[in-house]
Amino acid sequence: MYNPKSTKAEEFIANDEVLATLEYAKNNKNNIELIDKILEKAKLGKGLTHREAAVLLDCDNEEKNQEIFELAKKIKQDYYGNRIVLFAPLYLSNYCVNGCVYCPYHAKNKHILRKKMTQEEIKEEVIALQDMGHKRLAIETGEDPVNNPIEYVLESLKTIYSVHHKNGAIRRANVNIAATTVENYRKLKEAGIGTYILFQETYNKKSYEELHPTGPKHNYAYHTEAMDRAMQGGIDDVGLGVLFGLESYRYEFSALLMHAEHLEAVYGVGPHTISVPRIRKADDIDPSTFDNGIDDDIFAKIVACIRIAVPYTGMIISTRESKKCRERVLNLGISQISGASKTSVGGYAHPEQESEEETAQFDVEDRRSLDEIVRWLMEMGYVPSFCTACYREGRVGDRFMEICKDQKIHNFCHPNAIMTLEEYLEDYASPETQKVGEKLIKKELQTFENKKLECAVEKNLEKIKHGERDFRF
Repeated sequence: MYNPKSTKAEEFIANDEVLATLEYAKNNKNNIELIDKILEKAKLGKGLTHREAAVLLDCDNEEKNQEIFELAKKIKQDYYGNRIVLFAPLYLSNYCVNGCVYCPYHAKNKHILRKKMTQEEIKEEVIALQDMGHKRLAIETGEDPVNNPIEYVLESLKTIYSVHHKNGAIRRANVNIAATTVENYRKLKEAGIGTYILFQETYNKKSYEELHPTGPKHNYAYHTEAMDRAMQGGIDDVGLGVLFGLESYRYEFSALLMHAEHLEAVYGVGPHTISVPRIRKADDIDPSTFDNGIDDDIFAKIVACIRIAVPYTGMIISTRESKKCRERVLNLGISQISGASKTSVGGYAHPEQESEEETAQFDVEDRRSLDEIVRWLMEMGYVPSFCTACYREGRVGDRFMEICKDQKIHNFCHPNAIMTLEEYLEDYASPETQKVGEKLIKKELQTFENKKLECAVEKNLEKIKHGERDFRF
C-alpha cells in the first residue's frame, strides 16, 4: 500500500511501511558498514530516506553517535549558519469542540476559562508583542466552527497586520489552526499568511483515533491530508510536527519523514518547518499518564537525525522546553525558537488580570523575557533574527527551497538577520543587550566574503541608527 505519491493518508503514511522501517532499523543498528555508508551519503547534504534516517536514530554505537551529532552540527551550519529566528505564539481563542485527551482545551473540560478575543483585544496583544520587539507571530486557536470560524481568523489577521505602534510591525503571521478545506486555505493565502502549521500529534492511526475520541479532529485521513489541501489551495509553505510522548518516538520519527517525502514527491517541495514539541503538563493534563515520554538524550538525537535527513527544513523548538534543553539542541538543527511566550488567551497585554494557567494550553518551561533570550543567544555566538524578507520578497515554497538546497540562502538571510537585529537593539534592547549586540554585529560583518555586500549592510546599519527601518535584500 505504501506510495509516497498518493494523496491518501494511509498510503503515504502506510502503517506496514513504518513497522518494516522500525524492524529494518532494529536489525541494522549495529551494522557499522551500513551506518558508515549512510553517513557518507548524508555528508553530501542532500538528505536521507526515512529508512536510512531510522537506522541512524536506532544506532547505539557511541563512536558513530558522536559522528551523527557532529554531522548534524555541520549541516546546520552549512544551511542555516549561526542565525536563530525568533517568534511568539498568539492565542486568539481557546474554544474547542474536540475531545483530544492530551489538551486542556478539550470540550469536556468545563472548569477552564473559555475566552475569545475581540479585535480590539487583539490590537492590544499585538502592541504588547511589538513593544517586546517581535516581528513574527504564530496564530493559534481551538477548533470551533461557531466561535472560531475562518472569517474570525481572517479578520484577526487583517487586524494583526494593520497595527503599527512606534517602530513596531508584525511582518509575518504564521497560522496554526485546525485542518480545513481547500477553499479556506485559499482565503488564508489571500490574507497573507506565512507558513501554515499543523501538528499531526501522532501518525499511528489506531493511537490517533483513541487520542481524539470525539470532534472533527477524530477523522485521521482528513487531518493527515491537510497539507495536501493547503498546497492545493496555493499555500507555499507548510510546517509539520508531532507531539512526542503520545506514541513510540521511533514510529513518529519515521512517519514524519515519510510525510516530508510525500510532499516532495507530489508537490516538489518539502515542509518549510518541522516542530518537535514534547507533551507538557497543562490544566487537567498529566504527562505521566502517557507511556511514551522521551528524555533529553533521545530528544537531542531526534533533532540531530531530523536535521541530517531533511537538511533544508527549518526546525522549531518552543518555550515548552527549558533553557538547558534549548541550548543543547540549537547547534544540532534548531533554526527557530519562540521567546517570552504566553500560551494563554490575552496573556501579553494584561498578564496581571488573570493567572496564565486559567486559559493556558500548556505550561511554559522557559519564562525569560525576549531581551534575556536575545542576549543569551548572542553570548553563545548566535545572531538573533527578526527577518521576514523571504516571505515578503516572494522567496517562498519551491523558490526558497531551491536557494536553500543550493546553500545560497546565506546571501540573503545573514545580512537581513544583522539588519533586523540592529533594529531590535535600537528600539527595544536593554543597555546590556545593546552592548553585546553591537559587539556581535561588528564581528559578523568581518565574516562577509562579499565586500560590496558588507559595505551595503554597513550603510543600512547607519541608516537604522538614524531612524530608518525595514531594509532587506
